[in-house]
Amino acid sequence: MANINKCKGTIGILTGGGDVPGLNPAIRGVAIRASREGYRVIGLRRGWRGISDVVRDKKADNSECFIELNDYQVSKAARVGGTMLHTSRTRPSTMRKDDVPDHLKEQYHEEINDITPEIVKNLDWLGIDYLIPIGGDDTLSYGVRLAQEGVKVIAIPKTMDNDVPGTDYCIGFSTCVTRTIKLANDLRTSAGSHERFLVMEVFGRYAGFTAMLPAMAGAADRCVIPEYKFNMDHLCELLSEDRRKNPSNYSVVLVSEGAMFEGGSMVFEGEDTDAFGHKKLGGIGSMVAAELKKLSPKYNNGHVVNVIDQKLGYTVRGGSPDAIDSIVPMAYGNLAMDLILDGLHGRLVVLRNGRYDNLPLEVVTSTKKVVDVHRYYNMDRLRPNYARMEMTPLFMITSDI
Repeated sequence: MANINKCKGTIGILTGGGDVPGLNPAIRGVAIRASREGYRVIGLRRGWRGISDVVRDKKADNSECFIELNDYQVSKAARVGGTMLHTSRTRPSTMRKDDVPDHLKEQYHEEINDITPEIVKNLDWLGIDYLIPIGGDDTLSYGVRLAQEGVKVIAIPKTMDNDVPGTDYCIGFSTCVTRTIKLANDLRTSAGSHERFLVMEVFGRYAGFTAMLPAMAGAADRCVIPEYKFNMDHLCELLSEDRRKNPSNYSVVLVSEGAMFEGGSMVFEGEDTDAFGHKKLGGIGSMVAAELKKLSPKYNNGHVVNVIDQKLGYTVRGGSPDAIDSIVPMAYGNLAMDLILDGLHGRLVVLRNGRYDNLPLEVVTSTKKVVDVHRYYNMDRLRPNYARMEMTPLFMITSDI
């Protein structure tokens, strides 16, 4: 850590939303480079929750809100998944009454409160000159709000859904795809032994990248994604055809959690919403599995085909990062530091067409990143297109800004 008497400034860093492998390497990339350049780094704990809970009193115990980072801490943590700073799905601009910190409840007592003025004051009280949020479009959209309030924000994209606009790659995506392929290959042995359909539900609320890429790599015969409402009869017919052609008499489909039946809508666990207004998704994979079993006699000579129904869920979110999610986060962290050293802010670090770059932060809220079904998805065959890959990025399926 640089001598604070010669400190050039203080950088705050946080991780928000769902955890993914690769967050700790990103923290390491920022913190080690920052200390060598003469900056102090403060890790804000539990995403936007930590900075919300800060009590602006030197005598107050704010140990649950922030921590000063050193090289040893971040180097050790970078070897594992998760986030050493912890995370939450907090949004200070739309905070429920019950979630308002105790010391602010007299001032903010509406059912929904915008405590952004307190966030700005807390950052100033901590002496943070630059703020680096690492997160998906929800976390980073609040980063846009803070930038509009005058905070110097440089954002790093993270989400296993890979759906942050402006970048071909978000931290966590490669490990998610790698794990999905491995788990599909593990589960197919049971599907083949019992001659069943194998249904695996994967993450992907609005974008189907986490189903498309494993399917393209051969992990599944078919995939259904949020961008295209599918016909259940047609899916059963295709999977039955795949099963007959397979010497082991089984077939596999990947189902994005946000996929929808033709004429239907997303499937939710309940009516409760998070701080960003999202209901918890869950159940579409099991519904597909049940419908496949019900419809199977129609396409299998009157015989019922049983189904293995597996929700991959947190099995692809936990654990250590793969090579790409160790290297790219390090590069993103250093790219953020390059911007700070150049005196720039209000930027999103990105990876586009194999090159590291940065874009205006507002790209996060100005558009949506989803699968272009006309270009990448075969709507009749319910699987990716496999043509015209020349000059495409590493992960091929992306979206134009």
